[in-house]
Amino acid sequence: MVGYDPEAKSISAVEVALAGSASGLVTRALISPLDVIKIRFQLQIEQLSSRNPLAKYHGILQTTHLILQEEGVTAFWKGHVPAQLLSVSFGAVQFVTFECLTELVHNATTYNARNFVVHFVCGGLAACTATMAVQPLDTLRTRFAAQGEPKVYQNLRHAVVTMYQTEGPLTFYRGLTPTLIAVFPYAGLQFSFYSLLQQLYEWVMPSEGKNAGNVKNLVCGSCAGVISKTLTYPFDLFKKRLQVGGFEKARAPFGKVRTYKGLMDCAGQIVREEGPVGLFKGLSPSLLKAAFSTGFTFFWYEFFCNLLYTMKTQKG
Repeated sequence: MVGYDPEAKSISAVEVALAGSASGLVTRALISPLDVIKIRFQLQIEQLSSRNPLAKYHGILQTTHLILQEEGVTAFWKGHVPAQLLSVSFGAVQFVTFECLTELVHNATTYNARNFVVHFVCGGLAACTATMAVQPLDTLRTRFAAQGEPKVYQNLRHAVVTMYQTEGPLTFYRGLTPTLIAVFPYAGLQFSFYSLLQQLYEWVMPSEGKNAGNVKNLVCGSCAGVISKTLTYPFDLFKKRLQVGGFEKARAPFGKVRTYKGLMDCAGQIVREEGPVGLFKGLSPSLLKAAFSTGFTFFWYEFFCNLLYTMKTQKG
């Protein structure tokens, strides 16, 4: 059901939004711990190595144990409220926009709506639209996940008021440029590879049945997530570094802090001080997160679309 198909089961735009929101909600709750670990890695200036005595974090298991020891299990869901608002809103806007764009392509052009390039362009545009709508929530989520103890922000309202009063309204859009640059190819590759891998999966393992379809959605979504994340990862790192600008005091307990003037300055400082490998800090948890996140996103989206379609037809 991902993408317009005149021969497939159809649901309304409102139902698509509901399915996208529900998919985002469930997925976010499941992958939040990996997201927190990934953000901690991305924001650490020191090399991610146990041989570096100044490095606070140097591995997924070590980081997990340290966060549990210092901050407790709830730390893995720091910033979960803005993160859930982000996921629910992003899922709704992204999938509705994607379905509308692929339908427009089908009706207004001679292109096949399920074409790889069509899914890439429509997926990228849909994600950019959703990103513009939810960027403030993403910045809030990053701030909450990045802060240690004692907390700088006590709750969502306190964070919004404090950031607005001390840094101004534009602070909620910190990191927007690298986000948009990264999200277009990232989401475009997700949607296009998801469609391509589904076709390949059906060719290699032709099977029928509800469970087979669920496995296919999960596997293809996970693989699409890993491919797209690997190809676009440095921009996600730039975004996180820029989003915590002006937040240096809360970052002090985690090690060195840096201030960046913009995207190019951020990229230049990272390469000069941390080397080219610094552009891929946090890649391991990011790939784990991408595999689970994208796999679950498409899996739950298809699940809720089918559920809403079944409910509608039974009611009819």
